[in-house]
Amino acid sequence: MSDRTTDLHTTPLNALHIELGARMVPFAGYSMPVQYPAGLMAEHLHTRTAAGLFDVSHMGQLRLVGPDAAAAFETLMPVDVASLPVGKQRYGLLLTDGGTIIDDLMFVNLGTDTCFAGPSPMAHAAGAPSGGSADSEAGKSGGQIFVIVNGACKVNDIAHITTKIGARCDVIPMPERALLALQGPQAVTALTRLVPGVEKLVFMTGAAFNWNETQLFITRSGYTGEDGFEISVPGTAADALARALLAQPEVKPIGLGARNSLRLEAGLCLYGQDIDTTTTPVEAGLNWAMQKVRRTGGARAGGFAGADTVLGQLDGTEPLTKVRVGLLALERVPVREHTQLTDLAGEHLGEVTSGLLGPTINQPIAMGYVPPSHAAVGTRLNAVVRGKPVPMEVVAMPFVPTRYYRG
Repeated sequence: MSDRTTDLHTTPLNALHIELGARMVPFAGYSMPVQYPAGLMAEHLHTRTAAGLFDVSHMGQLRLVGPDAAAAFETLMPVDVASLPVGKQRYGLLLTDGGTIIDDLMFVNLGTDTCFAGPSPMAHAAGAPSGGSADSEAGKSGGQIFVIVNGACKVNDIAHITTKIGARCDVIPMPERALLALQGPQAVTALTRLVPGVEKLVFMTGAAFNWNETQLFITRSGYTGEDGFEISVPGTAADALARALLAQPEVKPIGLGARNSLRLEAGLCLYGQDIDTTTTPVEAGLNWAMQKVRRTGGARAGGFAGADTVLGQLDGTEPLTKVRVGLLALERVPVREHTQLTDLAGEHLGEVTSGLLGPTINQPIAMGYVPPSHAAVGTRLNAVVRGKPVPMEVVAMPFVPTRYYRG
């Protein structure tokens, strides 16, 4: 991918970003706002105290449609898809056959909801009657799943999903849709003015809503550690919706810089830095994302890509050589990604994958991988910054308490 602006894709909000004075940078093949004139620190703190609007339209949106969609999707992930209730959302992990992470994603069971227009050939093949709603019939017979994947991975993800399960369900990319994230403790106040009823959602649930005769799909979720929402909207209506949100007194535009610092304070992984095809879910400390039903002894144990490795690591029969930990610098020295981590005698342990000065806690924080022998909370080690050791301590994550709304 070239970094030349002329080679980059743009989102439906590109003109608005420029109008608002954003500094645009290449990201995941798109020209994206890294910050606005207020700056990263102000944007970060505003999201923690009020409401920030993020353009995440570079992310990939797709649907899996057909009576076998849930069962098929389960073969790609160590996650419970089949038992997920309608309207509920879950975090998922696409895995290689070796058990390493292709991408992390979010998915929602849409059931019979027809909030996304467009027929499904697979649904017709499954027996949707002529003149009926193909999507509705697919939902009745087992499935519509709405999936959001990372922007930098979406082309490969869609190809991977299609290759692996495209014969069992219809894989429908939705490049015509934009995605906005409204995050922060006042997000619900601002969004409810425009979309009454959205306040009834709780964390990790979603539903269809109408705004100005435009159908939205909204989930109460996000990647900042705060309460908030992600809003799937037709690209043609994205600019109008963003402007309506920014007209609310609580809301300000937020760029990629603050999105990164917010997710790191929340202890959340960034694909391509903290997790990738060299790490497994267990090494990454993502055991919570793998439900008991898919683990050894569960009703649908295994049966997913990389199951032998992942289940072996979960069961303790497959040894771990590294694990992800949270780190707090004991000196006021920011520790960036790729910084070497050593024990107190100077022996190499691993490296930092994400790190910065946490704006909320005003201390340098980081995540990285170390051997299990050095992963216990309270362990001291060093980060080597410009040839000098910076003392670090392993700490529990998140670095800032999360404030998800669970009702």
